[in-house]
Amino acid sequence: MKESHDNEFESTVAKPGNMSSNDNTLARPLFHEDWVAVILGLAIICVFLAGGVVPAPAFGWSSWSDVGERILSPTNGSSIVLQFLFVYIVAALAAVLTGKKLRSVLMAFPILFLLTTIAIFFAGNSTVNSLNLEAVIFSLAIGLAIGNTITLPKWFSDALSTEMYVKIGLVLLGTGVIFTDILKAGSLGLLQALVVVVSVWYFAYWICKKLKIDEELSMMISSAVSICGVSAAIATAGAIHGDNKKLSYVISLVLITAIPMMIVMPWMANKFGFSQEVTGAWLGGSIDTTGAVVASGTLVGETALKISTIVKFSQNVLLGIAAFGISIYWTYTRKDRGAIQKPTLSVIWERFPKFILGFMAASLIFSFLLSPEKVSAVKGGLKSMQTLWFVLAFTSIGLETRFRDLFNSTTQRPLYAFLTAQLFNIVVTLIVAMLLFG
Repeated sequence: MKESHDNEFESTVAKPGNMSSNDNTLARPLFHEDWVAVILGLAIICVFLAGGVVPAPAFGWSSWSDVGERILSPTNGSSIVLQFLFVYIVAALAAVLTGKKLRSVLMAFPILFLLTTIAIFFAGNSTVNSLNLEAVIFSLAIGLAIGNTITLPKWFSDALSTEMYVKIGLVLLGTGVIFTDILKAGSLGLLQALVVVVSVWYFAYWICKKLKIDEELSMMISSAVSICGVSAAIATAGAIHGDNKKLSYVISLVLITAIPMMIVMPWMANKFGFSQEVTGAWLGGSIDTTGAVVASGTLVGETALKISTIVKFSQNVLLGIAAFGISIYWTYTRKDRGAIQKPTLSVIWERFPKFILGFMAASLIFSFLLSPEKVSAVKGGLKSMQTLWFVLAFTSIGLETRFRDLFNSTTQRPLYAFLTAQLFNIVVTLIVAMLLFG
């Protein structure tokens, strides 16, 4: 058993089970959920590489007239329908392979897709874009609003596959981590990323333990603050089979704190006369979402934008390595029925999150087996598909979560830990940026 203080957060936020739970399955699964995510994720990639056309719908708009002319146009409408049919088939296959009740999934998924599309639509507004509010914010908010005002029928709740959608999105995320692009990041960007990620991760983990925060949440907070925000929190939750409500809490913190940071930090850089190189490295190394990094870099200048993007990409590259290391650490230290299980190779393999293999396979394929022209041709469509699976996941999390569970008296310590670690991140990154880019 965990210590009593470890259960305080869980008592109000966590539900029985974890990220890999199959409580809602009604038949014997054909494959483990992680393997299903790998199979389906790589299958999606193969469809795109084979020339399968799954157009990415356009959701950008500034006025209501744009909605009618662009988003609701016959061409864009058909793109939305085609994308829906594609993910609908994938979701149905996932249900069959994991033993979920197919009929419930076929009934619930269109509703989930509609809610997710509404979230993406709101995120596409030009004003929202200028504030860099991402689609996952709206999907989580819509899910929370519905889940906290309407009692969802059991067949609908049972049909939600949050973990599956997250893991498919992570496999697709691997297509964007190109090893040859690491060289473009430059030695300084990579060096800063390594120093910042290691130092901030360990400080964040240390402060979490000082505040007696449970192991799962400590891991998620540490990875989110130090590596690359949302994606790192998702990957860590998958690697340690973390509770998705804790994941939702951490993602909420990341997205909320990114907004003031991307506005205040450029202002501070200008006030103290930092060079664009130092400012860009500071922004890219400390702001947790890529979109917010781009927005803040744009406020400073072209050079700052370039450096901030390079540094942020360098941190993103470390995601797969970090997830692998965290999963190994978790296997070695995880308690099972009061005792630490011997870390044999079979135990490591049993607990190792298989979706990371899909992530790595996708990255290797796109790095070494495909031409730059081929990568460029499919990159946009796969990026749109990756985003869609993540947003579907956060709509599901919102529907399953009670808002009072996210922010209450028992979540104060995780909040303090996150903010303290973020402040440390800002200071350390500025020092390293000055040393390397000054």
